[in-house]
Amino acid sequence: MLFAGFASAHVTVNPTVALTGAWQTYSIKIPSEKELPTTKVTLKVPQGVAFKQYQPLAGWKITTEKNDSNEVTSITWEVDGDNEGILAGQFQQFNFVAQNPDAETEVAWDAFQYYSDGSIVEWTGGPSDSNPHSITAISQDPAAAGNAAAGGGHDSAGTAGNAGHDDEAAKVDDTKANDDTTLGDALNDTVTGEPNNTDSDPGTLKLQQATLIVSILALILSFLGIALATRRKKR
Repeated sequence: MLFAGFASAHVTVNPTVALTGAWQTYSIKIPSEKELPTTKVTLKVPQGVAFKQYQPLAGWKITTEKNDSNEVTSITWEVDGDNEGILAGQFQQFNFVAQNPDAETEVAWDAFQYYSDGSIVEWTGGPSDSNPHSITAISQDPAAAGNAAAGGGHDSAGTAGNAGHDDEAAKVDDTKANDDTTLGDALNDTVTGEPNNTDSDPGTLKLQQATLIVSILALILSFLGIALATRRKKR
């Protein structure tokens, strides 16, 4: 996406704070500070950051370089087709996804901006230099999770939320299992006439006793019915 108007004086990568271990959506913002179009941008992937994927963009050819371990070490956006590039007074944003380091640290994003006349501006300096590289603080602070969530990352906060949901589901399953066991015990008592001693819950014991009493009464009524029927036949 190309924007016109006032732009930042430096190449920047956002967010500037991100959560440890998160799959983070990053955005690199490229201003064109000369009266010439920017035709290519190369971004070095910091040590410990695992590049995952980039967002395609019409008019730009996107390529990556890898090391011997098949890890992406840099990503390049270069004008393609009729695209003139990033003109004076404009800026361009490129998006990509990378996984953050697991430990707290600071990662520096070295960028190289190529103009149409072949000149290169290297954004590789420290914070006080004229061409500083952008820095992202990788933090375990929960406040950083907001950045990761906004970037659509697979962050640990989301994992914790899922774990909480799973715990609640497990509690529901356990309660259901206990209810099923109680019903099974009651049915077993009805058949055998013996209380099940494996469940010491007072409510369950009362249910078992009531079931046993009903069974005995039913048996007595059955005997009375047989006796009455026999007596009528004798008459």
